Amino acid sequence: MNAPLNHADTFPGLRTRDGARWHYLDSAATAQKPNAVIDAVSRAMGPDYATVHRGLYARSADMTMAYEAARRQVAGLIGGAEDELVFTRGATEAINLVAQSWGLANLKPGDRVLLSQLEHHSNIVPWQLIRAATGITIDVCPLTDDGRIDLDAAAAMLTPAHKLVAFAHVSNVLGGVLDVARAAALAHGVGALILIDGCQAVSRVPVDVAALGCDFYAFSAHKLYGPTGIGALWARPDILAAMPPWQGGGSMIDRVSFAETSWAPAPQRFEAGTPAIVEAIGFGVAADWVRAKGLAAIHAHESALVATARDALGRLNAVRLFGPEDSAGIVSFAIEGVHPHDLGTILDEENVAIRAGHHCAQPLMAHLGVPATARASFALYNDESDIAALVRGIERTLRIFA
Repeated sequence: MNAPLNHADTFPGLRTRDGARWHYLDSAATAQKPNAVIDAVSRAMGPDYATVHRGLYARSADMTMAYEAARRQVAGLIGGAEDELVFTRGATEAINLVAQSWGLANLKPGDRVLLSQLEHHSNIVPWQLIRAATGITIDVCPLTDDGRIDLDAAAAMLTPAHKLVAFAHVSNVLGGVLDVARAAALAHGVGALILIDGCQAVSRVPVDVAALGCDFYAFSAHKLYGPTGIGALWARPDILAAMPPWQGGGSMIDRVSFAETSWAPAPQRFEAGTPAIVEAIGFGVAADWVRAKGLAAIHAHESALVATARDALGRLNAVRLFGPEDSAGIVSFAIEGVHPHDLGTILDEENVAIRAGHHCAQPLMAHLGVPATARASFALYNDESDIAALVRGIERTLRIFA
């Protein structure tokens, strides 16, 4: 296992207020930020700050160039081009954009959308809203015994009536990695498009949207060591060009009159209003930072931590582990007789931060037969000392509840 980055020098958030080591195991919720991102955001908010796309003065032109450079940086991380990438407020908004623009324009009664049992609410609720508006049918693909999307079942379920398949690349609860290329081939085989929720993937595994055969790919910055409040939608350029605007206002227009309005080309057509300038620049720096570290190396590091954690937790008789053995950076578990919220509270006293709850995946919790799970999720800055602290905290919890 490679040694993690120096915590204090690179990630200032990994210290408590009194300077102690904070064992942060909640990166699937949001990742800590390296100084490179913090410094870039600070400069953009301070001495470099100006509006974009409008000002005729030099600083505005410089900021516009930086903003569009960030688009290239983020698109490049997943093998896309800058004119294929729309900045959004996050992956949730990216999926809603597809639903409200492409979905309303293309889906009709009798059409079907295929989701899976493990989807985040952000990849369920938007399609339920479209179902209410259009009369489509939503089908749910089951999981394999170890908690992966069952693509054999998907192959049997798909029909020409299916117009979209929307799956998570990496489960935010179970950590299983989808075979996206196969899922895309199955969708395209019946004439459907495929949308991939890449929130948990872009910071953990290499992504090449062209090689994977994606039609839409949605992700957020803050899970990628970047700022909150910004994400991205990548889409095939022919699909993006045909999609109508979702929101109206400044920046997304060509010409406006009271008689009619014409739209700017994509991606600007989908970016109404003053954009998240500072956040976009931080997003671009985060994308370059991750690419420089190497996603294959990050995945190997996190996979080694998962193996160590699952082995350590599996030795505790009261612990029930969920998900595949080779999950990508995420380990969910439950402790007999201990609610995950109680565990999270006790671990916090030990300077260990985990997630406890339904993880915005209530249908998956129902499938697992539990109200909630505890979740430890890893990042490049974690090491085996974090796992040791987690185990010590669990052992203390077991003594308290015994």
